[in-house]
Amino acid sequence: MKVPFLDLSRAHQALRTEILESFAATYDAGRFCLGDDVTAFESAFAAASGTDAVVGVGNGTAALHLVARALGIGPGDDVVVPAFTFIASAWTASYVGARPIFCDVDPTTFTVTAETIAAALTPKTKAVVVVHLFGQSADMDPILELAASRGIPVIEDCAQAHLATYRGRPVGTMGVAGTFSFYPTKNLGGVGEGGAVVSSNSEVLDRVKLLRVHGSNVRYQHDDVGYNYRMEGLQAGALTVKLKHLENYTAGRRAVAQKYREGIQLKDVTLPQTVEWGESVYHQFTLLHPNRDGLRAHLTACGVGTDLIYPRALHQQPCYAAVGPAEGSLPVAEKLARDCLSLPIFPELTAAEIAHVVESVNSFEG
Repeated sequence: MKVPFLDLSRAHQALRTEILESFAATYDAGRFCLGDDVTAFESAFAAASGTDAVVGVGNGTAALHLVARALGIGPGDDVVVPAFTFIASAWTASYVGARPIFCDVDPTTFTVTAETIAAALTPKTKAVVVVHLFGQSADMDPILELAASRGIPVIEDCAQAHLATYRGRPVGTMGVAGTFSFYPTKNLGGVGEGGAVVSSNSEVLDRVKLLRVHGSNVRYQHDDVGYNYRMEGLQAGALTVKLKHLENYTAGRRAVAQKYREGIQLKDVTLPQTVEWGESVYHQFTLLHPNRDGLRAHLTACGVGTDLIYPRALHQQPCYAAVGPAEGSLPVAEKLARDCLSLPIFPELTAAEIAHVVESVNSFEG
């Protein structure tokens, strides 16, 4: 049996008629950039995310960039960023000329903690980026307390954590702003690029709105150097359709994760752990194994698709060679990068496919 790492066509085929109808409505109305479709999605996503206001943008990276600009971060500033995450989290600093300061992460949740952040703070720290990685919320209360004591804003990168909560509070609503990605592979993914910024700070959101459209709120009047970071109407329409199913998708991911957790018995494997402050929404199901490459080759031979997310910590990336810190300075992030292996986890996996993944993992003898 072959089990794909991800098969977007299963969800898309089920929604094909509804999504194409949304495209037709947008097409006929000519609402291609911003417009009513984007406004409708912003309202729907705000309700789903437990916030009052959302600003739709072109992608999740743009969302991070706009928040950095809105906070006035720039050259001479430092931004603390987890070393184990997707590279876009570090662009929060680099796109505005600031310096990313990489910090280690917790070996259980793979997310930053107050302790790892504290070790990376400098006199020039202007913000902290907290990534709710793989769908698991970070332990936010100690982080928020630390940041508040230093007067440092917290930016929540929620690209992989749609509908995740921390002690009942939706991710993205606890820091100064939260950013989301709607890249097709995300838990809520479009049929192209998309992103959003959420915040209870009206000044931040107003600034984001200005900057996403060439620094202009009045046509042909540009109050600042801005960007073409608008959300497209076609994407907003598709996302509005898929948003209606997001709770069911999330329940499906959690059900797959539970079957993996109950069934996988391989020696020396470390499975994603549950935490008391909030259940993951399982954007990824990432296990650790000291012979990760051998296990991956075995699963490939068994027909099971896998991925390495992420095989290199950010401070080990060539583009940050001059930033540091040195190899060995962030041991947890480096170990995760060496040992991580992500299994298929999407709501449409069949019981037979899940069982095959479990059996294939357990049969590894390397």
